[in-house]
Amino acid sequence: MQRTSHVILTSHVDQIFKAAPSLQWGAKSAEQRGPVIATFTNPNHRNAIGSHSGGYTVYRALSIASGNYPQDHRPDLTNTMPTDDLGPHPSWSEPDRIISIDPWGAHVFQHFGDMLKEGHNIQPTIAVTKAHLRIAEIDDAIDAGRLKIDNKVILPNRDVVVTKAALEPVWYLPGLAKRFGVEEGELRKILFQETGGMFPELVTRPDLKVLLPPIGSTTAYVFGDITDLSAPEKPLTCRVHDECNGSDVFGSDICTCRPYLIHGIEEAIRAAQDGGSGLIVYYRKEGRALGEVTKFLVYNARKRQEGGDSAATYFHRTECVAGVQDARFQELMPDVLHWFGVRHIDRLVSMSDMKYNAIVNSGISVGERISIPDELVPEDARVEIEAKKAAGYFTAGNVLHGNDLDTVKGRNLSE
Repeated sequence: MQRTSHVILTSHVDQIFKAAPSLQWGAKSAEQRGPVIATFTNPNHRNAIGSHSGGYTVYRALSIASGNYPQDHRPDLTNTMPTDDLGPHPSWSEPDRIISIDPWGAHVFQHFGDMLKEGHNIQPTIAVTKAHLRIAEIDDAIDAGRLKIDNKVILPNRDVVVTKAALEPVWYLPGLAKRFGVEEGELRKILFQETGGMFPELVTRPDLKVLLPPIGSTTAYVFGDITDLSAPEKPLTCRVHDECNGSDVFGSDICTCRPYLIHGIEEAIRAAQDGGSGLIVYYRKEGRALGEVTKFLVYNARKRQEGGDSAATYFHRTECVAGVQDARFQELMPDVLHWFGVRHIDRLVSMSDMKYNAIVNSGISVGERISIPDELVPEDARVEIEAKKAAGYFTAGNVLHGNDLDTVKGRNLSE
């Protein structure tokens, strides 16, 4: 593709692209709803702000700039369809139910094949595939007799069979504003300002109602039959887990993230083996959506403060550095559950009151809440767990307060 210095701006309010397909969020079918198009191959076709690939869009731009990626590439979607039948569920056509992902995002090839042939560069925002997992702690659970090799969920070689889905963020701005209780115009203005003016269409193109933000995606792991997730008579065990790279991947002992994640996976596997299903949803919200740099700064502040790390000052140290205790706002979290058609969770493996409230307020009922077993909490993570319990997180055990809370200490940097 020949490059030019000419850039087509799309930020003018009077520049309504007549060739762009209409986009009616919450329509009863994919064809009525229309595709989400945010590619620049033909700017006249765009009906959404932003670009595909979430946080990786800048890497794609660098690759194009360096000449390693063809700017006019159109993906060949042959044989890329989901490995399992998914929906449509009633929630897909409820405008206020799913507003942070595109419920039809995995079905581009099936529903918009003719438009693809006509030259529209429509790209999936969801992909569903099959996989096998190998996790050391699951081997331990098998050895201890807590899990069994059943040749269905766990194979003889100890591989765990899963269906997994990757979901890029697709934000319907009117629905987003309604869920957060703000005016759409105010939301668009703040998104524009706080991203350094990255997407001027937010404030100049009110006709464009969908934004593909440059943030990380979400991954869901399903244990058992994926269609059982939407069957209330099939028991469902679920953990919704926010990313913690240091613990999840590298095993850092300052928090309970990996132990709780693994506990959730074990419980999900057990549910599938007992005739139900299990679901783990992994959200990219590193450091309570404050980022890993901020999280490490907080670690230093906690451990260097007078008296050392303490459960009594756990949240305060975060607020001193970041200005807020938690920036995650779990209001968007249930959208993935609604995409699967989930209506009831029998066992929610989470202590977070924010997550629980977001789930039940979205219309999904919850039976039992499962806290992390005490023996799985690393010694240095007791500061975190006791602080969270004192702040109102669910627990079946005792909650410390006052001077008792202050006695829970973590290691200092000098140790």
